[in-house]
Amino acid sequence: MSEKVAVLIPCYNEAVTIAKVVDDFKRVLPDADIYVYDNNSSDNTAEIAREHGAIVRFEGRQGKGNVVRQMFRDVDADYYIMVDGDDTYPAEFAPALLEPLMRDEADMTVGDRLSNGSYGEENDRAFHGFGNDLVRWLIKVIYGYAFDDVMTGYRAFNRVFVKTMPVLSEGFQIETEISIHAVDKRWRIKDVPIDYRDRPEGSYSKLSTFGDGAKVLKAITSLFKDYKPLAFFGWLALLLLVLAVVAAVPVFIDYFNTGLVPRIPTMLGSLALAGCSALSFVTGLILDTVAKSHRRQWEIDVYKVSDSFYKNS
Repeated sequence: MSEKVAVLIPCYNEAVTIAKVVDDFKRVLPDADIYVYDNNSSDNTAEIAREHGAIVRFEGRQGKGNVVRQMFRDVDADYYIMVDGDDTYPAEFAPALLEPLMRDEADMTVGDRLSNGSYGEENDRAFHGFGNDLVRWLIKVIYGYAFDDVMTGYRAFNRVFVKTMPVLSEGFQIETEISIHAVDKRWRIKDVPIDYRDRPEGSYSKLSTFGDGAKVLKAITSLFKDYKPLAFFGWLALLLLVLAVVAAVPVFIDYFNTGLVPRIPTMLGSLALAGCSALSFVTGLILDTVAKSHRRQWEIDVYKVSDSFYKNS
């Protein structure tokens, strides 16, 4: 039985580039199904993609995360390539991304633009490199895994990964969410070095450096709380406890020197902080039990999808 490959291309106003992207992937992967999901484009992205042989579908909820959620739900395949429609990712690297999946050596492959230096040479948008490095560092500190390139839009997945991926992000946080999910759930990940080229003239990025950057940092914090609640609330409890001790020090000094407690508000504030610290720790313990229960159920769901996938392979 031949293995089915789907190329997923989320698009918003990519009329300048989408024809070349579709043609390139049809040339490199002639047996693959090319899906273009148009996300309320005001230009003729959808018409051009259809003329060049892509399967065009529409997603009305604005945001890349919303598009990826619908693509993962709609499209059935054995292997998936997800790539932006801006012609910054060469189609020639698609077989290299698929190979570890087809050999059952990985569940997700990540197109790494940074290792060979092409992203630094081609990308002229300020702070994008810094933002990528910051997100990579945070994921390494929190989850212990070092991605070579965490914000890349060029990835490949097997069916089991896609059909058990709970997409919650609405916008450009989706790459971060997928990366953290893969690490937290201990999926097999492989970084594949790729070339990168800047957008051609007339094409422009929809990514807001600071606005979307803030959303990515918020997503990291939220996923940290959801996936590792004991660590999240444990660190919060420790911080509150330290503040409580710092606030209590002058109160005790006054008491030992005079036998009096003149700083009543400070004492009450210290006790309140200590109480919040204990409450935070207990919250972490409770939510950790809930998170483990969800993980067990998720693992059972993965077994079901895996069994179906390998039976049909």
